[in-house]
Parts: sequence; C-alpha cells; structure tokens
Amino acid sequence: MANSTAPLQLGLEDILGDMVHARRNGDMGRLALLAYCEVRRWARQAGENGLADRSTALITRNPHASRDQFMEQIDGLINELEEAHTRVVSQQLPR
Repeated sequence: MANSTAPLQLGLEDILGDMVHARRNGDMGRLALLAYCEVRRWARQAGENGLADRSTALITRNPHASRDQFMEQIDGLINELEEAHTRVVSQQLPR
C-alpha cells in the first residue's frame, strides 16, 4: 500500500503548495486553473470523487457573486485537500 500511495501523496503535496501560494498572493486565475485541472485530476486518480466534483463545480457552475465568495470556496477546497492529505498519509503508515 505504501508504494501505491507515495505518488498520490507527492502530487497532492505539490498541489497544496501551489494552492496555498496562489491563495496567499490572491492569484485568482492560478487558483481557478489549479482547482479545475490539477485538483480534479488528482482527486480522480485518488478515488476522491466527491472532491473532484466539488472542484469542478467551483469553476463551472454559477458565477460567484464576489471575489470574496470565490476565495471562501477556495479556502474550503484547500481544507478538503488537507483532509485528503491526512487520509493518504495514514494509508502509508506501517500497521
């Protein structure tokens, strides 16, 4: 199990780092790209279908009322990614 989750963990850590950096800099375009392309791709590979659906909906569904609303939803997505990271890491720990 550890060998199969290592690439998932590394990919997720890269995405999380990119998301946090873009969020800190307020780069909405980069956040949208990461959410739609990278988060969705990773979530599908990891079998996190709910996360994949939420990242898609964040970008493709109704327009956001404001920049603040979009950033709040990005913050929620980052929190979900951190929770997924905890799950992936726990799968790698020896039992």
